[in-house]
Amino acid sequence: MLTTIEKVILLQNVDLFALVPTEQLAYLAAIAKETSASSGNTIYRENDPADSLFLVIEGSVRLHKGTQEITTALANHAFGTWALFDEELRLVTATALEDSRLLKIDREDFVEILADHVQISQGILKTLAGRLRNIVDRVQIDRSRADV
Repeated sequence: MLTTIEKVILLQNVDLFALVPTEQLAYLAAIAKETSASSGNTIYRENDPADSLFLVIEGSVRLHKGTQEITTALANHAFGTWALFDEELRLVTATALEDSRLLKIDREDFVEILADHVQISQGILKTLAGRLRNIVDRVQIDRSRADV
């Protein structure tokens, strides 16, 4: 079992939480549950209800649509992130490529934490705003190149 401090260190690696103050990550660490998946086991399937984020502690997880591989989540990589924000169905299937240890944060627990800890919400919003800004910048660059 990981300690709260070890979970905080792992959560610092999640892009979404990059701007959340370290002391606030302790609240997220408190709701993060350790789970495991044996090699070949499905963690969730495409079109399943999306209700939690996962972070790979050890091992690797294949994210795929049918036989088409989308990406592989390795140690310290999060997947299923958007499940914390909306109730849309899963877009891909997640399958353990090897015996894997994971941290899991359920949406319901996450929403409760956000309601009580504004600094977590602010950090996440700053991160999302930065991502949107980067997307807009890329679109503008692509358009200016097309005009040349």
